Amino acid sequence: MTRKPAPHPLSLIAAALALSLGLGAAAQVPLTPAQGVASDPDAVLVEELVVTGRLPGPAWWRVSDADTTVYVLGVPSLAPRQMQWDRGVFDRRLQGANTVILPFRPLRVKLIGAPLALVSYARLKSRTPFEDTLDASTRARFVAVRGRLGQPADRYGTRNALAAGLRLIGDYREQARLTDTDPTKLIRLLAQQAKVPVEQKTYDLGPLLSAVARTPAAAGRVCFDQALAEAESGPAGVREAARAWAVGDVRGALDAERSYEQCLAGAPGAAAFDARTKADQAAAIARALRTPGHAIAVVQLRPLLSQGGVLDRLRSQGFEIRTPGEL
Repeated sequence: MTRKPAPHPLSLIAAALALSLGLGAAAQVPLTPAQGVASDPDAVLVEELVVTGRLPGPAWWRVSDADTTVYVLGVPSLAPRQMQWDRGVFDRRLQGANTVILPFRPLRVKLIGAPLALVSYARLKSRTPFEDTLDASTRARFVAVRGRLGQPADRYGTRNALAAGLRLIGDYREQARLTDTDPTKLIRLLAQQAKVPVEQKTYDLGPLLSAVARTPAAAGRVCFDQALAEAESGPAGVREAARAWAVGDVRGALDAERSYEQCLAGAPGAAAFDARTKADQAAAIARALRTPGHAIAVVQLRPLLSQGGVLDRLRSQGFEIRTPGEL
């Protein structure tokens, strides 16, 4: 069997940082932060916004002013590839929409930031397999997981726990056919086919790549332990949450919205990047409200519904927010 080429380390770390620092991500294991690990910015939800949808399919929120409505579709941050969902409401709202606003993607790393990123990654590499740095019990668990993934010890050639955790979770999610791009990828395609303009912001992540090397050791180890636990527990929780999402069960969909990514809040620059992405998403929706008619926005569930999240920010600006329970 021919093994697919491994992704470049910088692209792997960039993707993981973008997912983890900017957007909440799905998981199956609760986190008890270690001492010195920053608190999760999406830990507290605005409970009155967590409402089961009354229409067929996934839940929608509405942000409106006098003459415009932006229909906001909350989506999972991790889901099975090519997951199925009732698109009836989406298709109706796509007709005549002014724009479709998507979560930021694809990732972009400016060349000017790449040299620093390369230096940072070089600091993480080691000829010693990461498992050699672990206690006997954790080493046995890690070896068992990487064995199931079909990966050799030298694939995790680092002494940095966070770097090892990022690579492990990437390998696990690839094998389990879990993705952070669905259903957003499909929505983009449908919007393009309908000739509706798509807005999707990109960021230069070069400066953030060095955060892996500078993350405190305690925070890095918490992240690795969470990655290992997620890989051990398997994809059943994510699949169940995706099924809940598909029928408008917001609480059920949020059951899998916790993971090792939240512990990356301890990485330097993480809090500022998280706040920036939420502010940018809220600003994009506010701009769409300036054009009479309607638009669609797609936002991942935790950043959408958390205190200080996208809807909370828009409500504080005076926009009317309606929940999925209000037809």
